[in-house]
Amino acid sequence: MSFYDTVLRELFAAIGAALFLGSSLALWRRRADARLAETDPAFRAKRREAGELVQAPVGRTVAFAILGLVMMVAGIGALVNG
Repeated sequence: MSFYDTVLRELFAAIGAALFLGSSLALWRRRADARLAETDPAFRAKRREAGELVQAPVGRTVAFAILGLVMMVAGIGALVNG
């Protein structure tokens, strides 16, 4: 296995891990963000002004978390078998 093959497999696993962890964190913080948006109107206004959502959408976030998990496992599997 060449150097570039190894780096590509490591990058694939790292990007998958980042996608999985980021999406999981967004799901975990979802309730806290909703509670903060209810109590602090400035928070909601700032998010809307920046073009951001107040809460992470559940379906899309779960789909990205699953995709990241699959990418991470495939990358780790490629590293172990390679």
